[in-house]
Amino acid sequence: MSTRNLDKLFDPRSIAVIGASNKKGSVGYILLRNLIGAEYDGIVYPVNVAAQSVQGIQAYASISQVPRKIDLAVIAVPARAVPETMRECGEAGVAGAVIVSSGFKEVGAAGKKLEEEVCAVAESYGVRIIGPNCLGYIRPGMNLNVTFAHIIPPAGRVAFFSQSGALGTAILDWAAANQVGFSAFVSVGSMADVDFGDLIDYFGADSHTSSIILYIESITDARKFMSAARHFAKSKPIIVVKSGRSARSALAAASHTGAIAGDDTLYSAVFRRAGVVRVDEIEDLFDASEALSRVSSPRGPRLGIVTNAGGPGVMACDRLLDLGGELGELTPETDEKLKACLPTFGARGNPVDVAGDADAQRYAAAAQALMDDPNCDGVLAILTPQAMSDPTATALALVEVSRTHQLKPLLTSFMGEIKVAEGIKVFRNAHGPTFDTPEDAVRAYMYMYQYTRNLANLYETPADILPDFEPDREAVKKIFIEVARGGRSILSEPEAKDVLDAYQIPAVKTLVATTAEECMAAAEQIGFPVAIKILSHDITHKSDVGGIALNVRSAPEAANQFAKITERVKLAAPEAKIIGVAVQAMSRGGYEIIIGSKKDPTFGPALMFGMGGTGVELYRDVAVDFPPLNQALARSMIQSTKVSRLLEGYRGKAPVDMTALERAMVKVSYLLVDFPEIVEMDVNPLQVRSDGICALDARIVIEPKDVRKITLPGSHLMISMYPSKYHWDVPIEGEKVHIRAIKPEDEPLWSEMIESLSPATAEYRFFGPISEVTKSMLVRYCHIDYDREIALVAIRENKGKKKKSMLGVARLTIETANAEEGEFAIVVRDEYQRKGIGSKLMDALIQAARDRHVREINGHVLAANPGMTRFAEDLGFDIRPGDEPEIRKLVLRL
Repeated sequence: MSTRNLDKLFDPRSIAVIGASNKKGSVGYILLRNLIGAEYDGIVYPVNVAAQSVQGIQAYASISQVPRKIDLAVIAVPARAVPETMRECGEAGVAGAVIVSSGFKEVGAAGKKLEEEVCAVAESYGVRIIGPNCLGYIRPGMNLNVTFAHIIPPAGRVAFFSQSGALGTAILDWAAANQVGFSAFVSVGSMADVDFGDLIDYFGADSHTSSIILYIESITDARKFMSAARHFAKSKPIIVVKSGRSARSALAAASHTGAIAGDDTLYSAVFRRAGVVRVDEIEDLFDASEALSRVSSPRGPRLGIVTNAGGPGVMACDRLLDLGGELGELTPETDEKLKACLPTFGARGNPVDVAGDADAQRYAAAAQALMDDPNCDGVLAILTPQAMSDPTATALALVEVSRTHQLKPLLTSFMGEIKVAEGIKVFRNAHGPTFDTPEDAVRAYMYMYQYTRNLANLYETPADILPDFEPDREAVKKIFIEVARGGRSILSEPEAKDVLDAYQIPAVKTLVATTAEECMAAAEQIGFPVAIKILSHDITHKSDVGGIALNVRSAPEAANQFAKITERVKLAAPEAKIIGVAVQAMSRGGYEIIIGSKKDPTFGPALMFGMGGTGVELYRDVAVDFPPLNQALARSMIQSTKVSRLLEGYRGKAPVDMTALERAMVKVSYLLVDFPEIVEMDVNPLQVRSDGICALDARIVIEPKDVRKITLPGSHLMISMYPSKYHWDVPIEGEKVHIRAIKPEDEPLWSEMIESLSPATAEYRFFGPISEVTKSMLVRYCHIDYDREIALVAIRENKGKKKKSMLGVARLTIETANAEEGEFAIVVRDEYQRKGIGSKLMDALIQAARDRHVREINGHVLAANPGMTRFAEDLGFDIRPGDEPEIRKLVLRL
């Protein structure tokens, strides 16, 4: 994840406009005019082969003649001339380029080849590119307009990235009219180089940006996007609107951007896993962004509503319930407060109606009662301008109410225009989220809750449900090699069940029979009743061709069904080669669900869970996520489906073995991580009962040519996999200590270790005292992106009740601006210091750094910590002065 050269791309001190023009209305004319007319404090040079001056400024025939080194080149020349122009920029030492020219991959194969040529030239010189076929970008706070748009919006704290230039210009126009400010606007165009992941990385670290909004048609580098979004969504809300929800509109989006739009269900799953809020409409982008950037997001879906008119309150109620929200059930204490402040004709339920004659004091008292109620996660105040109401005074009073609960949002909707204008201005000046209609406010509230819920699900502490799981990978590899050698891609049902068996997923006992006599014998061996299914590599859905018989209760019936099934299949699928039948025990009781997977060209393998059996496509009650999964993510998938209500116990029925189901989902996730050649997989139905699970049928499709392909582990995944190769057993004073990478399941161990540290050790590690271990700390230090950092822990097995304890952690964070540098930190439990654990951890960390091609490790230590300084010197670190007198910088060249 490198943001190399993006500083000069987005904060240039010198700009050359290549293709600058004197022709009014041309792109080259507008680009130069926008730069020189916006009071930008850098230097702008026109480059034009045919003119000595452009718009009154001396022009140069080529960028090589410009008298100083250029940070940013803005290229507005015909597409066929861009490769050579890019070569000239590279030779002149240009750091970045904005290519507004069109005529690349969006026009077809020839354009795609031209774009690849431009990218190859740029990469050879280290030039970063925005575009081609883009509008450019604007940094309002810097008076920098590198676009041919007609207007520059006000400065603000929202960064907006758009894959559509035309939509971008419309939103810029709207933003200027409504005084909506941006820290940056970037039109990404074809994203030949700089893409959404790069932009989130760069502006996520920008101190002038509080939230990020995106208009997306497609994602090209899913892993980069996921890594950047997950990293910054925890601290800066990211809101997305994605076009191409339907298959037909997805095709339109693909032809517009030159990229293939993926299944919309997968995009929703991607955004959810990244902690990103997906909204439905363009307007929602700004409503959700305003709310999330101004106040805390609600901790739950329960909303309290206060209004001075019944109708708008009911409309807000309807919208809230439609969107899956809840009306807070007011406590008796709240009812008493409302009784004291409302007239007898006021309504004390939720919504609370303060009546049309309510003054600011009554309105504020009612709102305060709802804010104080523990059953309300947020409050919406609705006001309609009536003869007796004072919107401005009410707004001032509500602002004070909003400040009484920093972690509970107060949203407002003052309906109307003229009479409420001053009141709305009061809210905006106080950074309070306010909306034109109650429905807009409710929708924003639910988007805010979606943000809370996404992060909570993403960073829930998972249970370690598979502590000693070790699948038989060699057995699966042999099966896949045999299938590929036979020129097949689809495994037979027995082969698929053998794969499940290798990954310790229980499956119903199945025997293969090629004759009626063998079918009878197999049925008798298994025990009646049995199910008999056709066995053919050419048939995927057996029921579609009459290839299944259920509840076969005798040997003669088994022989008879063998004949009937094979005859039906020959008529329905005459081209299919029939091997025989699969005979298995009939399984009774429980519920049928599906665990499936499909490999997407953009996102890699996607995992599906939902209601199973023959109705899976009819009901479409499914949840989608991506490997690797842990227990918490598996449970979140289950709970997001309607079938989960049945599984948890419904109308007196016993709940199923949820742990066994979660284990099966995590095991399937491991299988998909281990074998990139798996293209599709269905375990359907998987029978789930109170005493366990059992796979009744399974289907696996592989890509034969990938079976023997050697790939980097995890390179087919969108989310970085756990680096299992880092594991060592080391002796420490007669005890065996295990060193491995940290994982989310280590939260309790990490928390216990940090709480055990002496004040001095805690200060040396965190440069200050640690009063408590918060959930945000656990997320930061245990839920890590292995593409961005590696943390190695030393774990000791205990003999008592406390089975494990963490003795130390060494961490390396890769710099996004320079992937060849990393910053390290280390801490060891006090009673285990000076026993060799720190040295073992650092040796392992340095090895991991070399694996990632890091060339320099640096760290910072307090001058008051001479022990750490000596420890670093023994490891070969140079000790240098820090940026502050009390800090020392440690540097190790690898």
